[in-house]
Amino acid sequence: MKRIGLVVHCGSAGALECAALAAAYLTDMGATVTAEEEAAGLLSVPSFAGTEPPEAVLSLGGDGTLLRGAQKALAWHVPLMGVNLGHVGFLTEAEPEKLQDILDCLLREDYVLEERALLEVRLQEARWLALNDVVVSRGGYARLITLDALVDGETAGRYVADGVIVATPTGSTGYSLSAGGPIVSPHVDCMVITPICAHSLQHRPCVVPGGAFVRLVMCGDAEQHASLQVDGQSRADLLPCAQVEIRRAEQPIRLIRTRPAPFFQLVRDKLTEWSR
Repeated sequence: MKRIGLVVHCGSAGALECAALAAAYLTDMGATVTAEEEAAGLLSVPSFAGTEPPEAVLSLGGDGTLLRGAQKALAWHVPLMGVNLGHVGFLTEAEPEKLQDILDCLLREDYVLEERALLEVRLQEARWLALNDVVVSRGGYARLITLDALVDGETAGRYVADGVIVATPTGSTGYSLSAGGPIVSPHVDCMVITPICAHSLQHRPCVVPGGAFVRLVMCGDAEQHASLQVDGQSRADLLPCAQVEIRRAEQPIRLIRTRPAPFFQLVRDKLTEWSR
């Protein structure tokens, strides 16, 4: 592999230091290194704009940085690898002390690819892809919002709540988990619908088939506003009667794995770190 693209958490001194070491090592080994515009200026490497697309994307930061890198990887149809310089790092492949080892694996193409399902999110003509989750929330709106969740046309629930999360198995260990949702193995073909602070004890997270068609519909009988976030990025403001359509995307994302990653051991390790 000769072309590597870097996505870096530029607000982290540790991530920038790690990225500088990675860029220098990869360049010394004959690879071409590019990066997002801000990181490119800080690292003195070419930016993505106007250069040949990389053969793989390497993110250096936490899961948020990796989710941003995922959008680049999907656009170029290339695999993604993450180095964890954040707090939890469920999705990343390695810690910074293993940097040279994973760079060598990347250059030799000595790795396996793990596919993860994505969600396709539509709001009118706009379309996005989500690796983790889709969130409709009240945002800065002071009151609870009311919305219906429909699964394959059947009403699954009317929620009066701070919002609703629709998560992939990959995203089940993120915001959905914090809101009381279940931990789901990434090998399970499903989606999780999790209400956020619902104003009823009857509302509980539910698991639906991975091939289901989910619609979140803002109720039109109240003056309310909500925000749509896709993988933590604000995408749109929602007004009464707005409909967000969610289904499994045809295109999966490919994550680079250089070593076995037992899922439940990872969950135990990461949640222990998180609770310290």
